[in-house]
Amino acid sequence: MATGPLSGIRILEFSGIGPGPFCGMLLSDMGADILRIDRRGGDRGEKTHVTRRGRKSVALDLKQPAAREACLRLMASADALFEGFRPGVMERLGLGPDIALARNPKLVYGRMTGWGQEGPLSRAAGHDINYIAITGALHAIGTAERPVPPLNLVGDFGGGAMYLAMGLLAGLLHARATGEGQVVDAAMSDGAASLMAAFYGHMAGGRWSDTRASNGVDGGAPYYGVYKCADGRWVALGSIEPQFFAILMEKLGISDFPLIRQRDPAVWPDLRARLEAAFLTKTQAEWIAHMEGSDACFAGVLNLTDVPSHPHHVARDTFVSVDGVLQPAPAPRFSRTPGAIQELDPRIGAHNDSGLIGWGFSQTEVEALRRAGAL
Repeated sequence: MATGPLSGIRILEFSGIGPGPFCGMLLSDMGADILRIDRRGGDRGEKTHVTRRGRKSVALDLKQPAAREACLRLMASADALFEGFRPGVMERLGLGPDIALARNPKLVYGRMTGWGQEGPLSRAAGHDINYIAITGALHAIGTAERPVPPLNLVGDFGGGAMYLAMGLLAGLLHARATGEGQVVDAAMSDGAASLMAAFYGHMAGGRWSDTRASNGVDGGAPYYGVYKCADGRWVALGSIEPQFFAILMEKLGISDFPLIRQRDPAVWPDLRARLEAAFLTKTQAEWIAHMEGSDACFAGVLNLTDVPSHPHHVARDTFVSVDGVLQPAPAPRFSRTPGAIQELDPRIGAHNDSGLIGWGFSQTEVEALRRAGAL
């Protein structure tokens, strides 16, 4: 039995890309028993596919009636499921929420899409950058000259997977209290818009300019940004509060700047020039030795190679190595029911027998599926 606060929860995952696998990783790390329905194929499983870790894989040919019926039977014993197909695909397969909830009224049916189940764009293809573009998030991130894609963190993983996971868990709580399942429509465009809530509030209150790189936390303010060091590497500042800004200036040896004018945009060009000149006098390592751990709100901008060896990550076991693959450990952390990585990305179909039998099929039924070409 897996450990974690979701131990005993059964979740059916219909294999996809991007936010779906990441959501599955989060739930598996917290102990959920996730059976992933994969398409038939020769994927051997890649241990470096970190977001696909922790599930069991059953390969079914959903074009076969026997495979679809097997899915409905799995839905009947699942607590939740999630899928990431375009709207209408599951309905055309005969596996849509109406049929699934008729089989299992307590089922929480999660749907992960870019644009949502309805709306003018719901049938269109897209990726993270498109979903965050129509929410204002992409416009707000970058330099004064151009928006900069923030990897695919805001749409896929933040606005998509995290909201899907939260929605599934909320649905599970409701189902346990009432016996009623429901559909969770998790659209990345909705989630990315939700992540922008504070900034829409700031703009409504007159505290935010719709001009990129002109505000307090978008790179406009000199005390919240990145600076190049003597060795070409970078450091990051977040000295927003006056007391932290005062410590920053003391650490840098800048004593003739009027601290009371920290948030006056009129002096920001002068302040930025002073900070740029100061940080160019030492290497990143020297600045880390001088400032890290102080209340100046300072950090070195580490590359992915150096991150796991940072003393803070080492002390907290933030990264773990599994079968030679270094990867982030499960998060968040639980005091009574700690999560764990259950296994690495399995070969597609690796659990055709054990996975189905573990969910209530007999060996005879598994063999029947195989003879029918469904498994």
